[in-house]
Amino acid sequence: MTPEEVGRRVVALLASVEATASVSGGQGYARATVDVPPASWADAVRAARDDAELGLDFLDWLSAVDELADGFDVVLHLWSVRHRHGLLLRTRVPRDTPVVASVVDLFPGAAWHERETHEMFGIDFAGHGELRPLLLPPEFEGHPLRKEFVLASRVAKPWPGAKEPGESEAGGGRRPVRPPGVPAPGEWGTTPTPAGAAGAGEGPRGGTPARPARERPARPAPGERPTRPVAGERPARPAPGERPVRPAPGERPARPASGEGAARPASGEGAARATAGEGAARPAGGEAPEPPASGEAGPRSAAAPAAGEAGPLGRPLPGERPTGPPRQEPEPDAAGES
Repeated sequence: MTPEEVGRRVVALLASVEATASVSGGQGYARATVDVPPASWADAVRAARDDAELGLDFLDWLSAVDELADGFDVVLHLWSVRHRHGLLLRTRVPRDTPVVASVVDLFPGAAWHERETHEMFGIDFAGHGELRPLLLPPEFEGHPLRKEFVLASRVAKPWPGAKEPGESEAGGGRRPVRPPGVPAPGEWGTTPTPAGAAGAGEGPRGGTPARPARERPARPAPGERPTRPVAGERPARPAPGERPVRPAPGERPARPASGEGAARPASGEGAARATAGEGAARPAGGEAPEPPASGEAGPRSAAAPAAGEAGPLGRPLPGERPTGPPRQEPEPDAAGES
């Protein structure tokens, strides 16, 4: 049977009472959900178990949901081992008198579930007969799963979620976060919130701040120039919590004084270079070099050989065609033949 068919079948079996059928979420795991009045709680469980078409003969779990001012929803999940379908049966009890009939006589396994629900939510199950503590010590007061219950352990010691991993105890830049289950200091009692519980000091009753305030050093005035250390002197480290002084926007650091570094030549002027083989300095920027006078050797022709002389190692001069040794003609012999 589909969840819709299961819901319609349960409503048909409870025709004398006001029952509402719906389908829960979960896509492929959706369940038929039927809401019944508290007075018809036990009758609805019996009808779902004994009907041949439903065959809901297995009790899976029973619990409750705190709906604040609307009361508590008691939820029971039944399953059919033979037909492989389930049912969520719900009923709502008022907050001031949360009482509903017990189903231990129909499903004996519900005894443990009803004891836990009574202990955690404070709901009474009429006819159970043994609603003694199951998980909490006998001297424990209150019901922990109610939404108004204050988790004392989260108030007495710091909540781990208030800080990021690696964050120091002195403080941090994140906004304080109050742990779940702990109301604001102005919303509960007169006991001040101890140190470590995030959100302390927000209510009218105040409390001990969770983190001490940290003072930030004053920033330098606009246009103020930071002092530089003397050459060879090690700059002093800033004090803890002090920020180093930064230069003002647009300010250019000073250049080293005379003697600390070589000065660059003036722009537009060429530096005179005296290199081997060069006898003349380069002209100033923008001036063309003067050609050498007639018969005068240029700056690079001082070592050039004279005309008609062979170059060094018998090599031809630039622009000359290489010439080989003169060709020797064979001398004629006595007969006149060559």
